[in-house]
Amino acid sequence: MARSILFDTETTGLDPATGDRVIEIAAIELMSDLPTGRTFHVLIDPERDVPEEASRVHGFTRADLAGKPLFADVAADFLSFIGDAPLIAHNARFDFGFLDTELKRAALPALDRKRMVDTLEIAKERFPGLPNSLDALCRRFSIDLSERTTHNALLDCRLLAQVYLELMGGRQRGLELAAEQGALAAVSYTLDRTRTPRPVVPTQAELAAHAAFLQRLKEPIWLAE
Repeated sequence: MARSILFDTETTGLDPATGDRVIEIAAIELMSDLPTGRTFHVLIDPERDVPEEASRVHGFTRADLAGKPLFADVAADFLSFIGDAPLIAHNARFDFGFLDTELKRAALPALDRKRMVDTLEIAKERFPGLPNSLDALCRRFSIDLSERTTHNALLDCRLLAQVYLELMGGRQRGLELAAEQGALAAVSYTLDRTRTPRPVVPTQAELAAHAAFLQRLKEPIWLAE
């Protein structure tokens, strides 16, 4: 079974080249495109302020992140979790760019771009000219968005895992894969042949009402010899 990692980051802004930093990383392990239940999630002290416009997007303030580990403190655990698996993200170049900057700052090698799987690019090829944000894709695939009040990275990963499965072939494929992995319990249905049949017998009143109804019809087939 093929292992892959689906991940998301939240940041202080849009451009690591101007000093924006990663504040949250979430990742989900997939086997044959289905979540295994193994996750990685961490909040990170960005060592800088969190602009108000960024807080409105993800919900985190500087106070929320004070005392959290630095990226360098969690990098080894993150790299161990992702291993050498393909890395799936929505608008993956954004997340790769931020992680590469953080890895460089921690004196670690950048991620291999050959590992990158961008669900935004996949969606654009499948739905050209249509909105292909995560929210738009969730609505298109009837995926529940009720919990998504902010851009929480772990929740976004869980939503994207459902979107990714749809992009790769849909929920029917997911059921087949889950059966192959033993993720779905086998259920058997056995007819109970010991039950006594219960015939439906109309009452005299019902028979009379039916006969009266037939009299109102022109040449009813039920009265034909």
